[in-house]
Amino acid sequence: MTFTREQIEATVKAKGYAYFEGDSFDVNVIGIRNSAPGTKVTNIFDDWMTLSYKENGEWKFYQWNCTTDPGTKAVKEFHAANGVARVVPGQYRGSHMVGLHQGKYEALKQQKPVKVYRDANKDMNFDETKIEEGIFGINIHHSSATGTSTYVENWSEGCQVFANINDFNTFMDICRKAKDIHGNSFTYTLIESKDIV
Repeated sequence: MTFTREQIEATVKAKGYAYFEGDSFDVNVIGIRNSAPGTKVTNIFDDWMTLSYKENGEWKFYQWNCTTDPGTKAVKEFHAANGVARVVPGQYRGSHMVGLHQGKYEALKQQKPVKVYRDANKDMNFDETKIEEGIFGINIHHSSATGTSTYVENWSEGCQVFANINDFNTFMDICRKAKDIHGNSFTYTLIESKDIV
């Protein structure tokens, strides 16, 4: 599924969220959850990460495959009793910064609270009744460091994860430029594909 920047902008504004329109890498980091599977665990990278911003007055727009959901292994083997996390759609102002993912490599690292659903019964359907808010290490990072991953498994235990390393590297190059101009604070917005106009 392919979206346009204008569709993303219209959807974000319809929800009453901020959509940044300043020049020079004033980036909009917007994830799109594929609504088609509902609450079922798909274990594939069937969601999208988008990035839109102006450079020298001209809009730039990217869309990449990602997951906004934990994979099968993460759901079944998550160690905490309250269950694996899944980000609740919404806008989280200043929620992320460029920092190290698990101390290993630069990614967008959670620095302010986000809301997550918790799924404790491991029945391969996400529970959307229990919500927690806090800092849970919900980072935006890559899966395999050598190419494209096919299955999510435990690449995501709540994180927003790119399927392809080259896509992620492009994303981070842009985010680093944004950080140098506007400071190390990024708003993450998660919407659902069914809401896109």
